[in-house]
Amino acid sequence: MTDSHLMNTYARLPIAFERGEGAWLFDEHGKRYLDAVAGIAVCSLGHADPVLAEAICDQARKLVHTANLGHIRLQEQLAEQLCEISALDKAFITNTGAEAWECAFKIARRYGHSRNVDTPKVIVVEGAFHGRTLAAISASAPGKLQAGFEPVLDGFIRVPFDDAGAMKQALAENPDAVAVMLEPIQGEGGVRIPGDGYLAALRRACDEHEALLILDEIQTGMCRTGRWFCHQHDNAVPDVMTVAKALGNGIPVAACLARGAAAEVLTPGSHGTTFGGSPFACRAALTVIARMRELNLAEHARTMGNTLREHLHQRLDGHPRLKEIRGRGLMIGVELTGPAMDVRDFALQNGVLINVTHDTVIRLVPPLIIDADQARQIADTVAEGIVSST
Repeated sequence: MTDSHLMNTYARLPIAFERGEGAWLFDEHGKRYLDAVAGIAVCSLGHADPVLAEAICDQARKLVHTANLGHIRLQEQLAEQLCEISALDKAFITNTGAEAWECAFKIARRYGHSRNVDTPKVIVVEGAFHGRTLAAISASAPGKLQAGFEPVLDGFIRVPFDDAGAMKQALAENPDAVAVMLEPIQGEGGVRIPGDGYLAALRRACDEHEALLILDEIQTGMCRTGRWFCHQHDNAVPDVMTVAKALGNGIPVAACLARGAAAEVLTPGSHGTTFGGSPFACRAALTVIARMRELNLAEHARTMGNTLREHLHQRLDGHPRLKEIRGRGLMIGVELTGPAMDVRDFALQNGVLINVTHDTVIRLVPPLIIDADQARQIADTVAEGIVSST
């Protein structure tokens, strides 16, 4: 069997996985791999979690889908749970991170028009990645994402990441800027972590100019950084937030959350979804949240993240290929002084699945359930891959 009938949109690894168990993946030949990708920060409970598996099987026997023409009680329960852990007021449940982001962008536009701003603009940051839709690539870092898809959407103002002064200046100089939109940690941009107080400073600046603070927590949310959401480290509650990836542990489900005025701008007919908020997807997400509480995965992510980073430092500090190790919880970037794909290939050969972003950054986002031995195995394999190619 080949992929000749698939559109050529991925540079796939020479491997096919057919089952998983906890933090392990097994290929079609039975070889075992320690998963430090987790479906790109999706499978935080690991693979084949028995409680989640039973819940989705039970729901599949009851009801998979019904249109949003009537009440969906599981959707209402999920919205309540998400608002409880985020301190926001209302939720729109959809399928994917890109759709949640589009909802957030539409909220920003409509909020601007509600303030009589004819051409509302959104301030975004350099190095951003918000998805693959046309609006999302327009807001993301210029370059290969947009190549061949021009003209991109206008209405964005771009400022440097981790520069609160530049953001304050942009808000002051652009009265038609109605929102600030960014990732608390840039994932695809290379696991770039802003300094302490950055998000809090943006919160104050947005309040001063009556602009919305919109946070893309699609990759950083759901305990990945050691809190339910990354902005909680900085005590900077957003007006709008997107969440996806780990919310369903592989079942497509996402949400756009909002509070205050931002939670009221969408009205019947202004937005919608066919598949979003189905009983099946919401049952999965509710089970994920319950399992994260039960396993205390926020605390566990902090502990295992510290273990993994400490072991990387022990093995790599002072090595000429290493530029920096950075991370929060179990979202870790190992930046090299040059390309890092050889390390990815070495790790794959040695039974550890990792990926590389921004060409030089090894991104480690394993399932949040990993234990200390698995954290050290990931660190050792990465270190050996770096050293062996010197």
